[in-house]
Amino acid sequence: MSARYLPLAAGALLLAGCVVVPPVSGPMRHESRTVDLGGAERVRVGIHMAAGELRIGGGSAKLMQADFAYNVGAWRPEVQYRSTGAFGDLTVEQPGGSRSLHGSEKYEWDLRFNDGVPLDLAVKFGAGDARMDLGSLTLRDVSVEMGAGRIEMDLRGNPKRDYAVHIQGGVGEATVRLPSNVGVFAEASGGLGAINVRGLRREGDHWVNDAYHDAAVRIRVEVEGGIGAVNLIAE
Repeated sequence: MSARYLPLAAGALLLAGCVVVPPVSGPMRHESRTVDLGGAERVRVGIHMAAGELRIGGGSAKLMQADFAYNVGAWRPEVQYRSTGAFGDLTVEQPGGSRSLHGSEKYEWDLRFNDGVPLDLAVKFGAGDARMDLGSLTLRDVSVEMGAGRIEMDLRGNPKRDYAVHIQGGVGEATVRLPSNVGVFAEASGGLGAINVRGLRREGDHWVNDAYHDAAVRIRVEVEGGIGAVNLIAE
């Protein structure tokens, strides 16, 4: 190698060894945000948290009321809402792409949605703990992509219409609590680790509850891929 290229090569090696820069944590910051529904009659909600503690529930008078707590300034959550005619599109996102917590970082979201607005809910969750109390919401569809985290989803409530839940797993653990007063159909496929089922009976390659065949309202749960554990509990 020519001598004139040696400084460039050394600089490249230095940069290559410094690609991963740990976040700088500081004092806790607390922030509240509200989002008005506007004229929308149906809303798609996209939630993307790479790492942290996520809570989702109902009971909001607005489309969404959110409380955020974090101690990395660059991780201030991004909230965007667009409404076109009868349709709304809401996103809540952790900035900066893929992130991980190294011990001193804190990242917590508490999101509450309006119970009466029909929602298509899409959640991408990486590492940490997520609790989703969705039973009071008016759900059209629920989609969850999870990584190494742990998710507790509670669907117990009194839905007025059918909806589907799709969980695409990673190496984490998902627990789904299902109502007994509506029909439930559940199936799982892919490279799953353990599948623990309680309160449902097996029919061929799927599970149903006692109310399924005569139910006016049905929930369909599909779990796909990943090597983690899935717990399906009907009660």
